[in-house]
Amino acid sequence: MSRLPLRSRLTLLTASAVAVAVALAALACWLITRGQLNAQLDGSLSQGQADATRQLSGKRAIPCTDGPPSDRGQFGINPSNVSAQLVLADGTVCWITGSRTFPTTGEDTRIAAIPPSEPQVSVTHTVKDGSRRLRVRTSSTGFIIGGQTAALSVARPTSDVTDPLTTLAWVLLAVAGGGVLCAATAGLWIARTGLRPVDALTRTVEHIARTEDLNVRIPVSGEDEIARLSASFNAMTSALASSRDRQQQLIADAGHELRTPLTSLRTNIELLERSEATGRALPPDDRRALLASVKAQMTELAVLIGDLQELSRPDAGPNLTVVPLHEVTKTALERARLRGRDLKLTAAITPWFVRGDAAALERAVVNLMDNAVKFSPAGAEVEVRLHGGELTVRDHGPGIAAEELPHVFERFWRSPSARSLPGSGLGLSIVARTVQQSGGEVSLSPAPGGGTLATVRLPGASTAPPAAASAVS
Repeated sequence: MSRLPLRSRLTLLTASAVAVAVALAALACWLITRGQLNAQLDGSLSQGQADATRQLSGKRAIPCTDGPPSDRGQFGINPSNVSAQLVLADGTVCWITGSRTFPTTGEDTRIAAIPPSEPQVSVTHTVKDGSRRLRVRTSSTGFIIGGQTAALSVARPTSDVTDPLTTLAWVLLAVAGGGVLCAATAGLWIARTGLRPVDALTRTVEHIARTEDLNVRIPVSGEDEIARLSASFNAMTSALASSRDRQQQLIADAGHELRTPLTSLRTNIELLERSEATGRALPPDDRRALLASVKAQMTELAVLIGDLQELSRPDAGPNLTVVPLHEVTKTALERARLRGRDLKLTAAITPWFVRGDAAALERAVVNLMDNAVKFSPAGAEVEVRLHGGELTVRDHGPGIAAEELPHVFERFWRSPSARSLPGSGLGLSIVARTVQQSGGEVSLSPAPGGGTLATVRLPGASTAPPAAASAVS
């Protein structure tokens, strides 16, 4: 069943359900009709007995013959459908009406022996008479024939019931077969109509798999499940196309950023190689400057590769722990002091615990402070504050133009005034990504009096949870 196409399965299930329903209905109809016909047959036997008893009661003498006389109809009972006879206590049978007498049973003889003074007893059974079967009803009577008590038996052929039932069975079978055929046809039509949107979806998926064209869309009409599936598929392809575009853009930007330090490295190394090959030594100052440039370019490459590795990590970090943000801030502050020895760094830090990735949070805070140090003039002040889950880093540098603020967290974006400075343009992107993973938000804005104010808000608490407090201590 599972190997069949969905359309075939729907057709088969529809036809099977209708077949079962029609079969049950036909069976119920046949059983009810059989019960009604049997009841009518037994009722006609009772009526025949009553008619025969009434007619026999008016006879002074009842002849006892084993077959019909030449006139065939002395009692007027329908001879073509009902047979009647008297059964004596010794088993003798006296014909009353019908084509001939019919077989008796020991039960008929027993009832015939019941005295007239006792209540009437009746029994109904079936006997076989040659090739036909008869439904027989035998009742005790008050008739005395030849000094013996007699019982009256009335019979009708069971074919009066079985023949109509057979005809009805064939009719029901034909109706059921036609119903199942119609149901299968309707099921196939319904399956084709209902699965037409699924076929369109399948063709679209196959087209995308074949051509990798993520710009294909499925028309959506209505609000049913198929429409929702089509809309979800369109949303998925849009997300995939956007992700692929971002990936291609990231690769292009990374290649562009890598090209500059690699070109510089290649030029410097070629100068050193040429100097060694020609035997013309470079002046000591030029050689030191060249080696310093090589070292700086290698450092820039290492930073860029580290930033790219950070961005390639999954968005949902699996190792989220309780992190003392104040300790992370103090560590980042010490590193910033080493890089900005000619700057004045002031701090006001109060305890704050957040849930996140400790290494990623430390890198984000370091990036914020590195930006402040990089853009601060010599002798300037960098102010760091952490209170109530809000971390601010304020510098007194040139600041950021209003039109540049919407782009500061984009990957590889660098302000025109900062393109001559070292950096990859990924630092603030990493900050935004890390803060969002921890459920917070980050923003940059012009600071009053000049400079830039970076603000990070992270949900947390001023005291560590019990389980985390012991780990922190």
